[in-house]
Amino acid sequence: MNDSPGWASPGSAPSDGKEKAIPRPSDPQDGSGPTGQWSPEQPPPGQWSPPSNPGSGPGTRPPTSGWGGGPQRQGWAGPPPAAKPGVIPLRPLSLGEILDGSVSALRAHWRTALGFSLTVSVITQIAVILMQRYLLPEPTSIDPNATGAEALRQTADSARSTLISLAPVSLLSMIATLFTASVVTVIISRSVLGRPTTLADSWAEARPRVLPLLGLTVLVAVIMAAIMAVGIGPGLLLGSEAGAALAFLGFAAACVVMLWLNVSFALAAPALMLERQSIVAALRRSAKLVRGAWWRTFGILALTYLLTFLLTFLVSIPFTAIAVIADGTEVSDLFGGTAPSVGWPFIIVTGIGEVIVSTLIYPFVAGVMALLYMDQRIRREALDLDLARAAGLPGYGDNTPRS
Repeated sequence: MNDSPGWASPGSAPSDGKEKAIPRPSDPQDGSGPTGQWSPEQPPPGQWSPPSNPGSGPGTRPPTSGWGGGPQRQGWAGPPPAAKPGVIPLRPLSLGEILDGSVSALRAHWRTALGFSLTVSVITQIAVILMQRYLLPEPTSIDPNATGAEALRQTADSARSTLISLAPVSLLSMIATLFTASVVTVIISRSVLGRPTTLADSWAEARPRVLPLLGLTVLVAVIMAAIMAVGIGPGLLLGSEAGAALAFLGFAAACVVMLWLNVSFALAAPALMLERQSIVAALRRSAKLVRGAWWRTFGILALTYLLTFLLTFLVSIPFTAIAVIADGTEVSDLFGGTAPSVGWPFIIVTGIGEVIVSTLIYPFVAGVMALLYMDQRIRREALDLDLARAAGLPGYGDNTPRS
């Protein structure tokens, strides 16, 4: 996209704008011949101390920065630090830099990112509460003393009831996630370049990509559901103990395939948002970027989701305790075989906890995905040079060679 140069994939049209030349040394200001001539004014003889010891003396020059003083050793200590116009340095990122970059971007733009995430989380949680309270069926009770075919039938009925109850809730959560991810991805892209942004600007840039992002999310969900159906379908159709064993094996195989595809497609959303790719092209783009780095991508995503799980657990414990006390619900009822009958105090308090968790988790995960996408492009395609040009850093003209 022309208004945010640097994000286009290799082979696409270059961004609009004038080329920036690499700075060159300036010419002599006096215009007198070549620079190798001696100046007509020479120091008087005998006023320079020996170069062996820069001690005190009548001819000793004071230490200066650059080539002559102490900073010279720092200049030879290693390569200069990478440019950092925004929240991350423009070089291949470590795990800590990816996580810290996501947090730093959200902290720098907390009104935009967390404000939008809070609004989406509140609307989603209200819809979920009303749907669970008035529209969805009650969970099926399971008799712990049932055996044989009866136990298998109750398990199947419970699984079916759980899927029916979770489908609308998962759909709402998916929509909330993609809305937040679309805006946060734009915020991250501006933060990397060190550019300020507002909610209006971020939403104006993300809005045309919301429907393609929704299509991408639905397509991935359909693919995963089809894989699971193929895995457990034959065993469920048999309906015997052998069928249950076959369904379990199919379930395990389907989980392995789904995990591999989920990691391979993890960068599809940032590619769709930032490169303006189509849905299928974004999936292919993600698979190409992840290829050869699947385990690293899996490790970063696993740690990210582990952190979100710990945050959810830590926030849920106090809110659940407060909800139990406020509603007068017995703790044993929450873990019993029958569905607990809870009142509005329990629903409202736990809903507040869910809003807090969602407000923090949605943008954090989206930020990690966007930075992981940028890191892979920096490693494979020298995206750091394009980002440096887009940020207007000196010395990064269009003629700068790619690594």
